[in-house]
Amino acid sequence: MSLAPGPQTLAIPGPSIIPDRVLRAMHRPSPNIYVGPLIDLTHSLIPDLKAVARTEHQATIYIGNGHAAWEASLANTHARGDLVLVPRTGTFADGWAEVARCMGIRTEMLDFGNRAAMDPAAIGQRLREDKAHEIKSVLCVHVDTSSSVRADLKAIRAEIDAAGHPALLHADCMASLGCDEMRMDDWGVDVAFAGCQKGLMTPAGMAFVFYNDRADRARDRSDLATFYWDWRPRTTPEIYFRYFQGTGPTHHLYGLREALDMLVHEEGVETAWARHGTLARALHAAFARWEDHDTPGAGLELNVRDPAIRSHAVTAVRLPEAGTKLRLWCEDEMGLTLGIGLGMAPHGDPAGDGFFRIGHMGHVSGHSMLGTLATIDAGLKALGVPHGSGALDAAAAVMAGTA
Repeated sequence: MSLAPGPQTLAIPGPSIIPDRVLRAMHRPSPNIYVGPLIDLTHSLIPDLKAVARTEHQATIYIGNGHAAWEASLANTHARGDLVLVPRTGTFADGWAEVARCMGIRTEMLDFGNRAAMDPAAIGQRLREDKAHEIKSVLCVHVDTSSSVRADLKAIRAEIDAAGHPALLHADCMASLGCDEMRMDDWGVDVAFAGCQKGLMTPAGMAFVFYNDRADRARDRSDLATFYWDWRPRTTPEIYFRYFQGTGPTHHLYGLREALDMLVHEEGVETAWARHGTLARALHAAFARWEDHDTPGAGLELNVRDPAIRSHAVTAVRLPEAGTKLRLWCEDEMGLTLGIGLGMAPHGDPAGDGFFRIGHMGHVSGHSMLGTLATIDAGLKALGVPHGSGALDAAAAVMAGTA
């Protein structure tokens, strides 16, 4: 008998759970897009988006997803034939590099695998070798959603500066914004971007690109920014439709306004970071018990071994041969949807069934995290997967502040 009928829980690394308040805010007739309240509402979003990214510089809104943000960030800062350096800690660096190559930008990868952090010193050394300053940007995924590895953007900027190199630092913050600590200005990030569907708790369909004055100066030499992708008209639009170069994403804007009220004005961004940190540590504590290596046959383990570089928004898990089985059991039998393993094995390779991911971003509480962990625990037992004991007690202790 399936126990899935009833409330379903989405624990994939985006789109994330949408709060009822956001859904209610979107449930309205189409507004006037020329005059009236929608215009003022849109203006109000910009300072709050900047507050989430911790920047005093510029913020733009695009109708699109993370791939759109990749293209927008590159189009405004590069010319065809430019070279970019792409440190890799997962498959989303591959995707960003592919977009760059399709735009006529040359790419050079620094591959750190799927389990280790980017090495800022290695990035700095490569820039020191670039005497002619061919490299125009360093493209860093802050949290790779496939591997759950988090990059140290502050340390990477320090290495760029120490090398005396003029390269821009770009940060893909799709998985991290609103969840993991992100301080664009303090860390010296020149271009950052994210989508609305993860930490910002709004249905997928909008991307946000933040940029500083150094990045905007690169716009002067770019030959890739078309009418739609050019960020300058969107930044200080003389008429409203220039925000979006056409009709705006009307109902998404209402939803985003409600989500930013929750995140910025009610909970507070830094408090949200702390909440995500506690929930992540609770999850990691549970896995430390499940991973008991004294249990014969136990193969369950977190993909990222170093706690210091684990994301607070998404966790990639290794469970050889049974990852897909566990994920399907949780969904079919209990109503919990976990994320598929992504980019950890070649497409079609059976080894890909040995991975899954847990999204714990945005509208997530201690109650929902404990429910997710208890469901995984039940799945491990139902499928006969060897594992250690005491996982739920360990997670509860973290949340109770007694661990």
